[in-house]
Amino acid sequence: MTIFSSMPSQVIFDFNKSAEIQNWLIVDDVVMGGKSSGTFNLNADGFGVFEGNISLDNNGGFSSVRYRFEKTLVKEYSTVHIKLRGDGKKYQFRIKAKSGDYYSYISPFQTTGEWQEIEIPLKEMYPSFRGRKLDQPNFSDDYIEEITFLIGNKKEEDFQLLIAKIELR
Repeated sequence: MTIFSSMPSQVIFDFNKSAEIQNWLIVDDVVMGGKSSGTFNLNADGFGVFEGNISLDNNGGFSSVRYRFEKTLVKEYSTVHIKLRGDGKKYQFRIKAKSGDYYSYISPFQTTGEWQEIEIPLKEMYPSFRGRKLDQPNFSDDYIEEITFLIGNKKEEDFQLLIAKIELR
């Protein structure tokens, strides 16, 4: 008889009315002279709300919210599972094996305007730096230390992304 074991999921962040979000950091194109602006707050229902405006002024065009945490073992998991509600726009979910790495591993996803559960296979996340795919393998590290949500669709637009939960499965 074969017994299959199932790893319990590991929560990276579970938003609720008492969630501590001070370690979530906005990084906009302002760092390189752009004019986009994003904010990150908890709403009355306890969801993380990443919202703002994308401007193409001064060669800008992106906003992101980043969360760094203790090195977390991911090699036993195959996907990142995210419960969220977007605004019908395209976003990127990004991870870093080490927070000091200059590049991120990226997976784009499309929102529908409704609550969704997004499954992102870790091994399909590709390395990228400043919008360019790097010529190196997809994600295969044992750990991650940072996650990011980014919007940068090469157009001026307002955006809003509600996040309920992020976990490894």
